[in-house]
Amino acid sequence: MNDKKFDFYIDLGSSKIRAAAFNKFDKNEKIIVEKNNILSLKKKQLNFFETEKVIEDIVYELEKKTKIYMNKISLMLDTSDSLSISLSISKKNDGKLIKEKDIQYLIQDAKQQILKFYPDQNIIHIIIKNYKINNKDYDYLLDNIKCKIISIELFFICFPKILIKNLENLFQKKQISINKFLCSSYTKSLHYKEQFPTFEKIAFIDIGYEKTSIVIYEKDKLKAFKVLSIGGNHITKDISNVLNLDMEKSEMIKNNLNKDILFSENNGSDKIFQSDFLVQSNKKNVSPELIKKIIFARIDEILKLSFKTIKSYENLNDINRLKVVLTGNGSKILDSNFIHIKETVPLFEEIDFLIESGLNICESGLKLSKGLNKHEVLMVPKKIVTKGFFEKLFRFFN
Repeated sequence: MNDKKFDFYIDLGSSKIRAAAFNKFDKNEKIIVEKNNILSLKKKQLNFFETEKVIEDIVYELEKKTKIYMNKISLMLDTSDSLSISLSISKKNDGKLIKEKDIQYLIQDAKQQILKFYPDQNIIHIIIKNYKINNKDYDYLLDNIKCKIISIELFFICFPKILIKNLENLFQKKQISINKFLCSSYTKSLHYKEQFPTFEKIAFIDIGYEKTSIVIYEKDKLKAFKVLSIGGNHITKDISNVLNLDMEKSEMIKNNLNKDILFSENNGSDKIFQSDFLVQSNKKNVSPELIKKIIFARIDEILKLSFKTIKSYENLNDINRLKVVLTGNGSKILDSNFIHIKETVPLFEEIDFLIESGLNICESGLKLSKGLNKHEVLMVPKKIVTKGFFEKLFRFFN
């Protein structure tokens, strides 16, 4: 059997990989698999040695549960090397009716310009931000309208070609083709913003392992997408450097910030961890306050850079009434320290935390791929080379 019964989505995170199978004929059948993983998706630090085994286990588990051979997937990911480009392009129409082919021509022309001037990039998303017809702005293209000139404002999200090629090679080893690449933070934001229908202006700050993505919407339209090369792993590195601890121990400290387990006097594993920590660290008088000071210093930097990015978009009026939503694994530490955040950034009307699940993340990819976002230009996938039955079967014995 092949994978025609299921849609497979994999969210390739730098600290966790989530994979889901969605039954095309039974919406209630959804299978999710999640595994921890440490991976750098920076183009100069690509190394999939450990990740390859994790992916192999995930593929095997999903195939076992679905009883389906996985031939192709949609792959969701983020990278600090992503590139966002805005481009406006126009075409004279001599007062004629606007036809679908006119829009296709403009989009294709813009796409070719991006590929020409950014030859080391692959286009992942093309978003229509605005139509301008006879010098008047429209959110959507109107039917049966004549114009002398039409313009389209487009937004492109691109990933480095070297990253795309390496990921394609990685999955080809498992006889799996990548049908579609999706930018995780952008894809998730489209899905999540429907939870806040009363807000015209909303910004998502997605704090990941090595990056922080900012996605801004105004009146349901994408206004900006920006990726900062700073994330939760920088907090771990700070703890490691200041307290002279290994990364594993530093990550444990960060994740248990509010549990005070480092200084617990209880018997059992807490005390063992406390002793181990004190022996390894060369610092004297280490206290919860010092650790929190280290952590909050980096949190402040991430937030200030994020809010500076949001405020830099001048067309975003009444910024004090903007809804801010924090997502991603890196935001979990902020959720439990909300009072500290409110003191640091008091300028926004509302700051909220969104608890994500692996299934919800993969569902956002499924929803976007089905063409439900009217501003998204659907990319035509590459032709998939179907693997033979015995070639697929061979994987089960390796």
